[in-house]
Amino acid sequence: MPHPIRPSRRLDQVSYDIRGPLSRRAHQLEREGRQILRLNIGNPGAFGFETPEPLHRAVAAGLRASEAYCHQQGLPQVREAIAARETARGARAVSADTVFIGNGVSELIDMSLRALLDGGDEVLVPAPDYPLWSAAVRLNEGVPVHYPCAAADGFLPDPARIEALVGPRTRALVLINPNNPTGAVYPRPLLEALVALAQRHGLLLLADEIYDGITYDGAVATPLAPLAGDTPCLGYGGLSKVHRACGYRVGWLSVSGAPAATAALRERLELLAALRLCSNVAGQWAVLPALAGDRSIEALTAPGGRLHATRQVLLDHCAASDLIDLVAPQGALYAFPRLCLPGIDDQQFALDLLEHESVLLVPGRGFNIERSDHVRLTLLPQAPVMAEVLVRIERQLERCASQAVPLARTA
Repeated sequence: MPHPIRPSRRLDQVSYDIRGPLSRRAHQLEREGRQILRLNIGNPGAFGFETPEPLHRAVAAGLRASEAYCHQQGLPQVREAIAARETARGARAVSADTVFIGNGVSELIDMSLRALLDGGDEVLVPAPDYPLWSAAVRLNEGVPVHYPCAAADGFLPDPARIEALVGPRTRALVLINPNNPTGAVYPRPLLEALVALAQRHGLLLLADEIYDGITYDGAVATPLAPLAGDTPCLGYGGLSKVHRACGYRVGWLSVSGAPAATAALRERLELLAALRLCSNVAGQWAVLPALAGDRSIEALTAPGGRLHATRQVLLDHCAASDLIDLVAPQGALYAFPRLCLPGIDDQQFALDLLEHESVLLVPGRGFNIERSDHVRLTLLPQAPVMAEVLVRIERQLERCASQAVPLARTA
């Protein structure tokens, strides 16, 4: 009998509940013939959204020019287009040489932290966060230090509480704006205060802005790099959400700030980019029409648009419910409601909801919070589907409330 292979212990503290045990159980139920309403992943194509036609045409036209490796940082003309957008916004010292294209933002987050961290270095990460951030810090031998973004504060952070967490090993501050999972959109004065904090402590700003074009009811997503000025900032964007092209796997990273302050980090990023040769070439051609004028997302988020309508169904239902409380999402593709039952356990609730009601959500603790009374759901279904999902959630909450012995432990 061969000896069992021992996997890396580095993964012991890493989880990704968005595609974790609940999702595997949903696959099993589907194989048994159940129809599952999957609201666990922000994957527009799975809900009938289509990538804009100009992006389709650009990829098709570029296929023959996509058969060789390109420059490790990405196609030059694509990087120039990204740099031009960042410069037009007011970012400092961005050029094609400071732009890196990756197989989605996920790869670039990992590359950035690998280029930055030594073992034991700390990174300030929001709680709740998109769990890839905490996972990538740990996988690169760093320590995520979570700063609270409480529902009572509209899921916005308090700069003073963040500053209290800064220590001698703190290297970077992560901002996710618009936020996944909460839908919070950070106002400009808050962003300015966070830039000032980074300046005082010599922190690298890591600005996850993949949802920057998805806002509702007049909310404005302010890019961080122009506010940062000379302060080193890595800004992340891509095609997957705003342009509904998840499967193209095209994200970008722009390095801004005083060139002398970012030079060594850029060298490390280029080395890591070269080690993986290059990112998907064919998908990169879609960046040019996307940045040249694709504003199709605006019709979806405006009143009368599909995303706006689904969000409104959720807002109306929660306003009338005694069992679900919601801070209205101002951006992105998610909501992070609170389940208003004492002692509710989000993981047990999500499992029971799947088993009894065939709805798949993500427990709130999968986003690195201590409370056990939140869940995340995506706003991508059609409005009638969202209405049905909410009926099923209420029904499961009523089951929990009727239990003589609570199903859950206290948060």
